[in-house]
Amino acid sequence: MAHFDLPPEQLQTYRADAPAPADFDAFWAQTLAEARRFDLNATFTPVQTPFVTVDVFDVTFAGWAGQPVKGWLTLPRARTGRLPCVTEFVGYGGGRGLPGDHLGYASMGYAHLLMDTRGQGSGWRQGDTPDDAPGAGPQVPGFMTRGIQSRETYYYRRVFTDAVRAVEAARAHPEVDGARVAVAGGSQGGGMALAAAGLCGVQLCLPDVPFLCHFGRAARLVDSFPYAEITAYLKTHRGRAEDVFGVLAYFDGVHFAARAQAAALFSVGLMDEVCPPSTVYAAFNAYAGPREMRVYEFNRHEGGENVQALERAAFLARHWQP
Repeated sequence: MAHFDLPPEQLQTYRADAPAPADFDAFWAQTLAEARRFDLNATFTPVQTPFVTVDVFDVTFAGWAGQPVKGWLTLPRARTGRLPCVTEFVGYGGGRGLPGDHLGYASMGYAHLLMDTRGQGSGWRQGDTPDDAPGAGPQVPGFMTRGIQSRETYYYRRVFTDAVRAVEAARAHPEVDGARVAVAGGSQGGGMALAAAGLCGVQLCLPDVPFLCHFGRAARLVDSFPYAEITAYLKTHRGRAEDVFGVLAYFDGVHFAARAQAAALFSVGLMDEVCPPSTVYAAFNAYAGPREMRVYEFNRHEGGENVQALERAAFLARHWQP
């Protein structure tokens, strides 16, 4: 796909025009307060692997409504003292995978907690966390319209709460330096990183080609999935657009970005038909903390791939010395 969105000079200043709901902060404060009524109960069970330079732990912690969420914690085996930690979230449809699937950050000397995504993990990498969600109504196959009938039942209320609790679980480990925690992820994982950065204090945020930003524009600009799940739902549920986008406003990465203070490294593909460039820039330009953008002019949703991985490594090294 050729460039289809705004010209680069307009992208650099593009902002979403819809403000956050007036009770956005109160809604999320109440949501997290409800989650924190349950003991975090973070456990880290050693896992046997063939890897000789890292130690891997099977993680379980209490997420939304106290429901157990899985993950992997990977630590460099040669370590002294408490380590900075990257808490990472997974792209749409994927799960935590297998122990040892995620060695990059630990190989750089950091602690790395990868969170499983509830209900996903069968699209391209296996997962182990169910989504126990009473009260969810009809939906288009996928996750974008699960529980869309209200902000209380919407799927990403549970997922974003899990993400905040994952940061808390990382900080609960005795070998993690709680003052040096980053959130990271690509696509859906990037949107989750923005949500976590906006909802809890972290030092660094690394969202690559972030999904879940500027829903109203994305759903009207592209017909690619997963945003097409929203348009498919509205095609059937005629007359519900105002209600649906009203719910989605509580989960928009643009509004979380406006509340995030962590230093951030974004990336964008200017031919990305999954997460259109203007939606990424809407979050970037709303971001309240110091921010940098890496632009991949001729790339789609894959973005910078390994080139961006090196950019993330350099960004972390500038802020942390493992």
